[in-house]
Amino acid sequence: IAMTTALVSSITKIPVRCDVAMTGEITLRGEVLPIGGLKEKLLAAHRGGIKTVLIPHENVKDLADIPDNIKGKLEICPVKWIDEVFDLALEHPPVALPNDPANDVTIPNVKNNDGKSSRVKH
Repeated sequence: IAMTTALVSSITKIPVRCDVAMTGEITLRGEVLPIGGLKEKLLAAHRGGIKTVLIPHENVKDLADIPDNIKGKLEICPVKWIDEVFDLALEHPPVALPNDPANDVTIPNVKNNDGKSSRVKH
């Protein structure tokens, strides 16, 4: 999720909050997947002065292994989808561009050897 957030930040010119750390895998559909080593990652975030940590929702069960004094000093935010990450990690959420009909692309049909039209298959 960190790489995806960095890419969105770079493209949209919206800065990532400097007090947020994050961990998690992401699917092609934007679902945040669980990770290993949560205890070590939260301890490192605490040592680094981070205040907010985004973790995969499926890792909430692993918070039982984290010392209470560490949990008490971090705002731990479980996330399921990448849009939740953007809402929490970016200084403000990205805004969709308006639909511009001039940018609509029509895919042309291609004539087969028999003269019939068909879509090109890849």
